[in-house]
Amino acid sequence: MENMDTPDPSSLTLPLRRLTRAEYDKLVADGFFHEDERVELIFGMVVAMAPIDPAHDQSVQHVDEMLKRRLADRARVFCQGAFAATNDSEPQPDILVVPRKEYWTEHPERAFLVVEVARSSLRHDRGVKKLLYGLSDVREYWIVNHRDGVVEVYRDRHEGEWRSLRTYVRGESIALLEFPDVEIPVAEILPPVTTP
Repeated sequence: MENMDTPDPSSLTLPLRRLTRAEYDKLVADGFFHEDERVELIFGMVVAMAPIDPAHDQSVQHVDEMLKRRLADRARVFCQGAFAATNDSEPQPDILVVPRKEYWTEHPERAFLVVEVARSSLRHDRGVKKLLYGLSDVREYWIVNHRDGVVEVYRDRHEGEWRSLRTYVRGESIALLEFPDVEIPVAEILPPVTTP
């Protein structure tokens, strides 16, 4: 008997059965996914999340600490928590700044700020994630871009599109749209520059 390879799923023309956020949450609650399995729901599809390297962890920790310290009790900051973006999407952004209230029974559906730290996931964060956050109730979206050593700030969301992109470099600080007195220095959330 001849051994057959599994076809590439992207080449299949069969209709896919997408999950709703409620169905996905039930699978999570029922323990369907392994404890160490990092997945998120994006447009009805369960997507494996990119592996995390030490520089990614460090950037996320710096952003998290700075925002919590500077915002104090004006907003809630979640680190890699779930966001109820749309009926069929529940991503887990690296940082999520949301209205200050309790979220015991539901994930936040509105965000002042979403931050993704990217190196290997840069294409995904600039593509699918940017579109998803543009379609959601997100005030601004930052990509801490390790590959190019910049922070991309997307604002002015209109009908799913971000009409404003400003790229911040080391030496600059970013003021939050919702809290303009809160500034984050770009150099403190990017990996240090190494000299050869």
